[in-house]
Amino acid sequence: MTATLPTRWRSTLPYLSAPLPPDLTPETTGRTGVGVNLPMELVRQSVLEREYWDIPAEVLAAYSRFRPTPLWRATGFEQAIGSRVPVYMKYEGGNISGSHKLNTALAQAYYYKKAGVKELVTGTGAGQWGTAMAAACALFGLRCRVFMVDSSLRRKPYRGVLMRMLGAEIHPSPSGLTQVSGTRAEGVGNSLAMAIGEAVEYASTHDDVAFCIGSGETYSILHQSVIGLEAQAQLAELDAGIDMVVGAVGAGSNFGGIALPFHAEAVATGTRPPRLVAAESSTAPKLTRGVYAYDKTDATGTGPLEAMYTVGSDYPIPDAHSAGLRFHGAAKLISAMRHSGDVDATAVTQQEALDAGRLLTRHETVLPAPESGHALAAAAKLATSGADGMRAERGVLVCVSGSGYLDLAAYEQLLNDELSDEAPSEQALLAAVSGLSPALGGAPLGIGPLLAGAAAGPAGGPR
Repeated sequence: MTATLPTRWRSTLPYLSAPLPPDLTPETTGRTGVGVNLPMELVRQSVLEREYWDIPAEVLAAYSRFRPTPLWRATGFEQAIGSRVPVYMKYEGGNISGSHKLNTALAQAYYYKKAGVKELVTGTGAGQWGTAMAAACALFGLRCRVFMVDSSLRRKPYRGVLMRMLGAEIHPSPSGLTQVSGTRAEGVGNSLAMAIGEAVEYASTHDDVAFCIGSGETYSILHQSVIGLEAQAQLAELDAGIDMVVGAVGAGSNFGGIALPFHAEAVATGTRPPRLVAAESSTAPKLTRGVYAYDKTDATGTGPLEAMYTVGSDYPIPDAHSAGLRFHGAAKLISAMRHSGDVDATAVTQQEALDAGRLLTRHETVLPAPESGHALAAAAKLATSGADGMRAERGVLVCVSGSGYLDLAAYEQLLNDELSDEAPSEQALLAAVSGLSPALGGAPLGIGPLLAGAAAGPAGGPR
């Protein structure tokens, strides 16, 4: 294929049905609010309704080491699942981080370096974001510190080794190094919100250090638009038609990257977009079973409250191999588009995700990360019997967002028939979101109103 590397990111902010709901300032409880030293260019990328943003030359040079990434028709996978339609795969796992995360890590490291920051600190779940940040910091000459979800680090010790190889300091979370890590019961180590909270606190108490995040922020999703922009050009080169775009969702960056350029293009040209289908983990089903409300983005609760689909930031998410998807809420941009009916969603168990990953390994000789397995499982359903009232009629594009070479422990459990799935109970979810303020105004949410709201689903409904 002759597809070229995009030189501009494309924003979907000019093409939303309504402006994003404003963030809210949380009520303080004696803790000093965290000041995040966000470079002004990232602020602009989050709020301005500018469609195209030039990619800095230094970032383009770094991208050129691994982009454009491959897209192909997965005929072996199609045959294995009995697909009715073509399935096209966009693979983002062929870089040092093993995932799409490097797209925004490089951009952020560049902007923070220009702003005079000396060290970046972050939280990571599966470790892909931490690895990407460590690589970007190494390239741009910044120190890097990573708080990684403890249960994930224990399962994937070589993630920690790789980050250390890249020069990063890594701490299992809860670490005991921060005040917020003492607010959870001993042994609770599977919360991405906790890891992020520790990073936020650390950055706020050290000079020349800034917190950065790689998934839910609007500027992160903008940087990931290179995925969808490349995919559009590659599909056009193949003369391929699709009516479904699928990506896994933790907070939303790889899904936003593959899907939102298709939405922007359709609105800009007055054409019908493909259905944009977010595949989430059944252990953290914010888009399929959560509520649209204001919630915390991390365990400190000191940052702005954002409008999101959430299962509640205090909900103890069950342990699973969907580490990168084990986040309580979806990005405010993805959530707003879900609420307007421009994004659809389906939940996938880890058994289904790893089964789909095994099929891809056998029939396409690509080993996907468990997170990507969720997108593959959803794509398989859409291309065959359908899922949640959706069924592809022309073709499916799926983002395989990461490599599974550091996730073989999960596949070993699959092969040994040792997997188990634990979906949240309705009672637990209702309790976790009780008291949150609805994103569209009104009284605080309680268990009674939530029962009605859960049945209603997002405003506008699926297209």
